[in-house]
Amino acid sequence: MSKTFQVVGIGNAMVDVLWECPDAFLAENGVEKGIMQLTDLARGAELYDRIGPAKEISGGSAANTIAGIAHLGGKTAYVGKVKDDQLGAIFAHDLRAQGAVYETPLAGKDHEAETGRCIVLVTPDGERSMNTYLGVTEFLGPDDVDAAQCANADWIYLEGYRFDGPDSVAAFDKAISACKGAGGRVSITLSDPFCVDRHRDAFRALIQDHVDLLFCNRAEMLSMYQTDDFDAALAKAASEVEVVACTDSENGAHILSGDQRWHAPAMPVQIVDATGAGDLFAGAFLWGLTNGYDLETCGRMGCVGASEIISHIGARPEADLKALFQREGLL
Repeated sequence: MSKTFQVVGIGNAMVDVLWECPDAFLAENGVEKGIMQLTDLARGAELYDRIGPAKEISGGSAANTIAGIAHLGGKTAYVGKVKDDQLGAIFAHDLRAQGAVYETPLAGKDHEAETGRCIVLVTPDGERSMNTYLGVTEFLGPDDVDAAQCANADWIYLEGYRFDGPDSVAAFDKAISACKGAGGRVSITLSDPFCVDRHRDAFRALIQDHVDLLFCNRAEMLSMYQTDDFDAALAKAASEVEVVACTDSENGAHILSGDQRWHAPAMPVQIVDATGAGDLFAGAFLWGLTNGYDLETCGRMGCVGASEIISHIGARPEADLKALFQREGLL
């Protein structure tokens, strides 16, 4: 019997505030380039006051992935917490408008935290430096996870950034138990090398015990296995997980399963904003996988998805991804 959902994603529900800025702005404001830094509400407000006119777009890593799968016509649902406030309403509307199911209970108007937002500073080279106020999404817990929804999914997709929340592991455990108990499978993205540094032991335990498909990039892979030898790290990951999908910037992506390995080339494109490249790689890959395509084709679909996202501001698709797959002979 087919499941209701191809993929259910769990992550930090965020609204991205994107501003294109010179490199000097980063230095002047103590922002480290190219990584995600957690901020409190005061620091977030301070940065927000200093930036110019910005573009507010619903984001959140796993939410971007789920939005990408929904854009492709996949059956998806998302679990992530926002507040009953203006940004929370924007987030919920944008995700549902893509066609994803989103039913996570809202935090009440009286909650002391606000809907999470990420101030994304995009420099002229397309690199993004993220300043993230988690807000209420930090408090996502097991009660927010609908076990029936996870049991009704072919795959669940877990966002590594969620490890920064106090009840995250318990929420993940509930989702994994429900999904695996009903014959589903588990994928995870490592999200960020600094996130890996903060939670390496928890990541390793989860990967070794439960994960069927690991998404990451080169920096996250090297951080996870604490080595400078990329091939050795890939081999180690492939010995622990059934499928590894590791992106490598302009070098495309490496897909490993058992002793097999494929390379998916990157698509040549002018980089406008790198935000969400890995998210849409995962979305296109999972869409391909749940529609019966082989791993090499899934990897190539992922690279097409990533290239579309980095060609414009914002981490949600603007072009018809299926048409792009078709143009590349992937459908």
